[in-house]
Amino acid sequence: MAAWRPRAALFMHPMSSTTLDSAPPGVKVSPGQLKALVPFLRPYRGRIILAAIFLVLAALTTLLLPLALRNLIDQGFVSTDPGARVMALRDHFLALGAVGVALGVFSASRYYCVTWLGERLAADLKSAVYAHVLQQSPEFFETTQTGEVLSRLTADTTLIQSVVGSSLSIGLRNAIMGLGALTLLIITNPTVMASVIGFIILVLAPAIIAGRRVRRLSRDSQDRVADSSAIAAETLNAIPVVQSYTSENREAQRFGVATENAFGTSVRRARMRAALVAFVISGIASAMLWGLYQGTQAVVEGRISAGHMGQTVVYVILLISSTAALSEIYGEILRAAGATERLIELLQTRSAINDPGQPSALPASTGGARIELENISFNYPSRPLQAALQGLSLSVQPGETVALVGPSGAGKTTVFQLLLRFYDPQSGRILLDGIPIRQLTLQALRERIGVVPQDSTVFSASALENIRYGRPDATDAEVIAAATAAHAHEFLTRLPEGYNTFLGERGVRLSGGQRQRISIARAILKNAPLLLLDEATSALDTESERAVQAALEEAMKGRTTLVIAHRLSTVINAHRIAVLEHGQLIDIGTHAELLGRCELYARLAAAQLDSADHTLAA
Repeated sequence: MAAWRPRAALFMHPMSSTTLDSAPPGVKVSPGQLKALVPFLRPYRGRIILAAIFLVLAALTTLLLPLALRNLIDQGFVSTDPGARVMALRDHFLALGAVGVALGVFSASRYYCVTWLGERLAADLKSAVYAHVLQQSPEFFETTQTGEVLSRLTADTTLIQSVVGSSLSIGLRNAIMGLGALTLLIITNPTVMASVIGFIILVLAPAIIAGRRVRRLSRDSQDRVADSSAIAAETLNAIPVVQSYTSENREAQRFGVATENAFGTSVRRARMRAALVAFVISGIASAMLWGLYQGTQAVVEGRISAGHMGQTVVYVILLISSTAALSEIYGEILRAAGATERLIELLQTRSAINDPGQPSALPASTGGARIELENISFNYPSRPLQAALQGLSLSVQPGETVALVGPSGAGKTTVFQLLLRFYDPQSGRILLDGIPIRQLTLQALRERIGVVPQDSTVFSASALENIRYGRPDATDAEVIAAATAAHAHEFLTRLPEGYNTFLGERGVRLSGGQRQRISIARAILKNAPLLLLDEATSALDTESERAVQAALEEAMKGRTTLVIAHRLSTVINAHRIAVLEHGQLIDIGTHAELLGRCELYARLAAAQLDSADHTLAA
């Protein structure tokens, strides 16, 4: 952790997957966990030092006020001459005014510096955590809800920003003022304060013990908030399904239960904190009142002056107010410590998929890629006892189109995920142009692969930017050419602002077929030597399918293509068709060859020909 620096790109280190569950019982949250923020704050040492200087100056200036008040009382009324007394009072009031102005300037400067630090820290934390999460393999998202991650990115970073940008500096200022006031009270009234300090110790001891309970409740409260965020994110991402099953009330009730659980935990935390604050403030106030009582007796007996007594009263008020503020702020610091723990836990999550220490270089691409799968066996981490692939071997030559067919669960999509190195097989190896993909950087590997997934993703951006996602440096003309090849140009030009039309979140303004053609255009624009088509035409009507199929066939020329499809029309013209069942390759050949010798393929083809929608059984 000592090598961390608060820039998102510096957090792209290899990681082993862990689950972001709530902290187990007994896990302690303490202010010491805020030390994990030090690497993020280190680049801003100058700002921190400046803020500390202004903070100390503001605290010391506050401590000067009682001294100025004492001089005003004891010396401002000494002279018997009215004129001299007015001049003396004026001088003392000017001194008090100067102290007040200095306090205002130092406090404002402190506020600006610490607010800047809080905002800067929150921005760096968000960037680092988000960039880090983007590097995680799908295994991470199998066990972690998106809402949980979003809660940490928003609620936790906001809490840390509030504490670092406000509460922490106020707490330090009050700590300095409280210690300064206590020290000056001891110096000026040593006998009285000896008994007062003993009483304070008796008050603080049980408060420290009770504080442990507050720490645990602070962490629990943040976890329950994350639970409700996870439910909301999951439901809103599937709102068409929720509404089609008329489950709005049920989902609202589920969210309401989670929110009530978060509320209940927060109430328990607030109740404990309130009791703790009441106990501390009442105890210390009682101790201070006892000291003031003794001070008034000293004035009556002539042992101290009235000014001395006034100074003591102000210092006592400063001490009590500082203690009260610290009691409040301590709870906020504990919550920030819990938030820091959750964010650092996320940053320490390590992915099972990482770049090799000494990566190999791929040869320059002169056409399609050569793919070799050698005796691949693989189980998904979430299903360790169920084999997704068993001893699969397959070789695909440059420029060849191979279709993968088989019933649901045969392992077709798993092959794609292993080629993209979303997972690594438990045994066997995969080679791209003769080089094991584990010896390639993830960027080098994935730059050679274009993908059209079954569920097309459209981002909240314009059509132009959505297609350009395949190659960010592409010109507008190249984007339009890719869209034309994908049979998307015609409907895109009919949009209100053409290619610059905002497509809405997840492309809600487009039909399923239009979204799929955007995805196809994106892959065509990337122009990678290996093309993976996962049901690339599944959302298209027959007319559009013919047009897009022709465009895809043109795009597949000169490159290797792997196709997953249930439509016979999609796979019939492939160079070879690989038939998978239960994670094993049971036959491979042309359509005509498989019809004559592969019972499973013949059955799938017959079912497709007999079906009303002309699809192979999936």
